Amino acid sequence: MTSTISLTARAFQPSRFIKTLFAASVLCAAAQAAQAAEPSVSFTAPMDGAVVTSPFDVKFAVSGMEIRPLGDMTPNTGHHHLLINTGPIAKGAPIPMDDTHLHYGKGQTEAKITLPPGKYKLTMQFGDGAHQSYGPAMSKTINITVK
Repeated sequence: MTSTISLTARAFQPSRFIKTLFAASVLCAAAQAAQAAEPSVSFTAPMDGAVVTSPFDVKFAVSGMEIRPLGDMTPNTGHHHLLINTGPIAKGAPIPMDDTHLHYGKGQTEAKITLPPGKYKLTMQFGDGAHQSYGPAMSKTINITVK
């Protein structure tokens, strides 16, 4: 028994190809815009689960917003705060000033931290020029051990 397979060739249609390529580029641009619209913060050092010796470097990063010093109330700007053994602060709430809420109001993106040996939860909280929190969406928590 012999099978016969019949193939029908479709002519290449440049206009259809260009329309498809254009639609794909529009979708990619929309996806990139959506990603850019989601600001975030991150630690570049130390990493979650790190074992460090005191003093150690903490490095902050932000995307989708700009770093500005205390007092600058330009929309979508602010500065970093490091919270020790506490979690994110509610959006709009003032960030306390004490030994466990460290403020980097000059716009610093790194700091040298000294802590006694132990396990710690470090939360980076981004806040505006009046030290009001941008909320949990603009925070990042890691756990470290200081030897």
